[in-house]
Amino acid sequence: MSKINSGRIWPYAIAASIILVFGFCVATIVVSMKLPVEKSDTYMMNYHEADASANELIKSQIAFDKEYVIKYVTDGLNTQKSIIKYEILDKDNNPVNEADIVVVVTRPNNHKYDQELTSPKVQDGIYTFESIELPKEGRWDIMAKVSIGDKSRFYNVKADTRYSEAFEY
Repeated sequence: MSKINSGRIWPYAIAASIILVFGFCVATIVVSMKLPVEKSDTYMMNYHEADASANELIKSQIAFDKEYVIKYVTDGLNTQKSIIKYEILDKDNNPVNEADIVVVVTRPNNHKYDQELTSPKVQDGIYTFESIELPKEGRWDIMAKVSIGDKSRFYNVKADTRYSEAFEY
């Protein structure tokens, strides 16, 4: 009778299987810890905060939308000298110049290239941010938090450096 058929191979196979399963568990934990699962791309905060204050965020957005209109008026996004612009008007189409806007330009599901924009130039309700350079071609998320008094709204846009269109989400 050969040593392979004598039944001695099974303990080794079981031990190797246990080590392999344990290795897969460790690899799953390591990979999942590297992914940005805490960040919410909708409200510029982690999802715990967004979930805890969801009702207040929605009420504030409804109150904002009753009084103001915000538009993304950037001419197009490119990798060299992109200028981000927003227009804010009240419901009577009068420009609003006293809003606070914070913008974050980011890649979807990758916060390595995040750029935060503050302190825009304001003229006739158009908020213009300094030009930025994007390190990669492709899709970008442009997230803005607009606050006027006690009312605020998140205005998020998906844009692409390869196309001139942008879509609100």
